[in-house]
Amino acid sequence: MTVTIVGSQLGDEGKGRVVDLYSDEADVVVRYQGGDNAGHTVCHSGEEYKLSLVPSGAIRGKVGVLGNGCVINPRTLFDELEMLRERGLEPDVRVAERAHVIMPFHRVLDGIEEDVKSEDDQEVGTTGRGIGPTYEDKAGRRGVRIGDLLDPEVLRERLEYVVPQKRAIADDVYDLDPDDLEAYPNAFDIDALFEEFREYGRRIEREDMAVNAGAFLSDAREAGKRLMLEGAQGTIIDIDHGNYPYVTSSNPTAGGATVGTGLSPGVIGDGEVIGIVKAYLTRVGSGPLPTELAGVEGDTPGYDGDSDPAEEELATYIREAGDEYGTVTGRPRRVGWLDLPMLRHSTRASGFTGLAVNHVDTLAGLDELKVADAYELDGEQLETMPATTEQWADCEPVYRTFDGWDDQDWDVIAEDGYEALPENARTYLEYVSDELDVPIYAIGVGPSREDTIVRERPY
Repeated sequence: MTVTIVGSQLGDEGKGRVVDLYSDEADVVVRYQGGDNAGHTVCHSGEEYKLSLVPSGAIRGKVGVLGNGCVINPRTLFDELEMLRERGLEPDVRVAERAHVIMPFHRVLDGIEEDVKSEDDQEVGTTGRGIGPTYEDKAGRRGVRIGDLLDPEVLRERLEYVVPQKRAIADDVYDLDPDDLEAYPNAFDIDALFEEFREYGRRIEREDMAVNAGAFLSDAREAGKRLMLEGAQGTIIDIDHGNYPYVTSSNPTAGGATVGTGLSPGVIGDGEVIGIVKAYLTRVGSGPLPTELAGVEGDTPGYDGDSDPAEEELATYIREAGDEYGTVTGRPRRVGWLDLPMLRHSTRASGFTGLAVNHVDTLAGLDELKVADAYELDGEQLETMPATTEQWADCEPVYRTFDGWDDQDWDVIAEDGYEALPENARTYLEYVSDELDVPIYAIGVGPSREDTIVRERPY
């Protein structure tokens, strides 16, 4: 059986804690897309682990797989594995031979392009970790894959083809000296790259990490193993179904789980697909956000720091209560009210069979809450997101107001279960479930998996 975890919003919904919650019953946890731009925090036995590449299930001793849909920075991979080992864990992580490798020149070019875009307010909010350029090379059929690191002749051939192209871009397009980069020495040096990444290949071989992901996972499933498939980021930054161009370079939606693992669509569709929802809305980086409260200078389009004081106070309250700062970047997240048209779009795109709603505790103490029940655009009312980002930016939320709830002893609430939640919180949650026609499987009322009301177990 498979359980697929999908972010339903703009990322940072709390997917890691839901994987951690249900992974006790899983045998294999698979990342199916993204790279080390996908920060997630897992709390386990009083310890906090911040990961950006290793699958969350590694904290619980599960077999972790980075699928062929991922892009992998070996430096990050081995740094995280060493960190976990130093903290007493023994992670068992496999990497797909078909997964593409993030090279140093990808990171250089990523940062340059984002800087250029920022001059015209077109920046995407990338973490600068080379994710987009690596996927570009994958689509352009000039990428380096994990399997290439295992074969020195192939690795040399790949580098001799692609590095001169990257040097030319750095030199001719961006007027950058490829041999004078203090932060990334040897980023455009074929010999140095060959030696470094061939050594990563040797290490992958020594630790028996490389797998043919589709076959490996199919064999595990046929042997009765339970698979959990973990998406990174969220639906609204999916490159096909998100608010392009303010998107990631892969498919966080459930369809990405089949493409990024080698498992068939029937296998994914026959399992559970759990949509992760934050009880309000946050965003790191630029792009539209119709329900935004106040703004974040440098990220919110057109925002100059001038906002309604009451709205600014409310945004700051939620941001501080929810610790809304990017795991990878540390940047303050933009904050807004929950957006039902967004969630309807996400539910349709992935076919959620269950929901996990996080950060219900963060909203405690507010007198009232709002939810965008619909949008108005050019005199029409829309129940779901329009297809273009420009149209979405022009949408005006149609709000529904809910009474708030007081702060609680959330440890007791988590232990006592759903009926112990404040009545107004249950009204809020039941509205979301009814509107999406999807049952709520879990409710997060704190940072760790113990702070969760579990109503259904997908396995």
